[in-house]
Amino acid sequence: MKKNAFQDYLPFIFLAIVAIIGIFIPAIPNFSDVSKYNTADIAWILVASSLVFLMTPGLSFFYGGMVNRKNVISTMMQSFIATGLISVVWVVVGFSLAFGKSYNGIIGDPTTFFMFRNVGSGAPWSLAPTIPLLLFALFQMKFAIITPALVVGAVAERIRFTSYVLFMVLFSLLVYAPIAHWTWHPEGILFKLGVLDFAGGTVVHISAGCAALAGALVLKRRKDHLEKKELQPANIPFVLLGTGLLWFGWFGFNAGSALGANALAATAFATTNTATAAAGLSWVFFDVLRGRKPSALGFCIGAVVGLVAVTPAAGFVAIPQSIFIGFIAAIISNVAVHWKSKTSIDDTLDVFPCHGLGGMVGMLLTGIFATKAMNDAGNNGWLYGNFELFKNQVLGLLLVVSYSFVVSMGIFKLINFIHPLRVSEDEEALGLDLTQHNENYHPALMSVTGTGSLKEEDELVHS
Repeated sequence: MKKNAFQDYLPFIFLAIVAIIGIFIPAIPNFSDVSKYNTADIAWILVASSLVFLMTPGLSFFYGGMVNRKNVISTMMQSFIATGLISVVWVVVGFSLAFGKSYNGIIGDPTTFFMFRNVGSGAPWSLAPTIPLLLFALFQMKFAIITPALVVGAVAERIRFTSYVLFMVLFSLLVYAPIAHWTWHPEGILFKLGVLDFAGGTVVHISAGCAALAGALVLKRRKDHLEKKELQPANIPFVLLGTGLLWFGWFGFNAGSALGANALAATAFATTNTATAAAGLSWVFFDVLRGRKPSALGFCIGAVVGLVAVTPAAGFVAIPQSIFIGFIAAIISNVAVHWKSKTSIDDTLDVFPCHGLGGMVGMLLTGIFATKAMNDAGNNGWLYGNFELFKNQVLGLLLVVSYSFVVSMGIFKLINFIHPLRVSEDEEALGLDLTQHNENYHPALMSVTGTGSLKEEDELVHS
């Protein structure tokens, strides 16, 4: 057993401090005036929050199935740990930064809801008057959890676990919370500009996609990538399972963003399913046009791109237009993945082409297809004679892209200065499952694309 350095004690020390502070936060009665809430809305948002939570383990299976077999557990753990890590960060200060009293539309006051104080007894959120503020905070927590977990796919197979944990905390506080405040707080700069983002195209997917690109550039290329080795996915059934969980959970993600059990939630549910179906088919059929065989992996990736692209638009566009959103987003991401494969960029699981570009496509198409006929709280897009909305969407997109990329790049470089980001060459060769977690993945069956490399990998791991 290795001797611990001082920095190994820091995570435990910080958690202990938070736990001790919690002892002294006074308890305040919950929901003193229950008559102002709608029980149907409460029930639906409780379910929606649970569905969004399910997306993070779904993402773990989605990513874990696509990496090399010796990195399955580490990749899944890097995503799944966000459920614990960001839950605590959100309660302590994250919700305050995103939704607390606004400082010039830039960031929330960290003391407004510190340690969730005043959340249980506070007035409902202005845009969600029929549910308790606590439920709104918990629903938003699930978005905050999955966003840094998305970045894992770009830096998989070479990032040190402890370094990524630190990245998640800093990203949540310095990137996610400000962008959420800009976009969803009534005083936020993008909200006041009129930028429409129904469920997180900018806040979740563009911010995570740009952070993923920054991380891939800072960490540089894997040895296998430098040697142009074609690595087979560890377990395609994992990818199918993960996609199913993501698709299922995304109904809470998008339909839940109506913040009530109403017709808008039904519309968002329908546009989400329709765009996703179209995108999965579009990816597979486009592959066939390019001379490839239709693959399970292709349908899964295409479906996720459709989910990403429809997210900002789900409650603002009609169902027929959602078909086009899924169709075109999948083609753009497919082409981007193919182009990226010819470059030196080592985004392991194509997070930027799928989530980053998918979110951008969705934001721009929201500016074209949005209509007040679907949502009075929205606006008409370019297709309905209002170019101003499209212009605002472009401005919002540019701000979020530049901010998330630059700040995330700075976070990665800062962490690398404090504590090495990347594992050693020997650790990378052995795999992160053993070297980071002392665990190993032994599937009962080989991947359906396995070519006999299982024995070779076992010999390497046990050498």
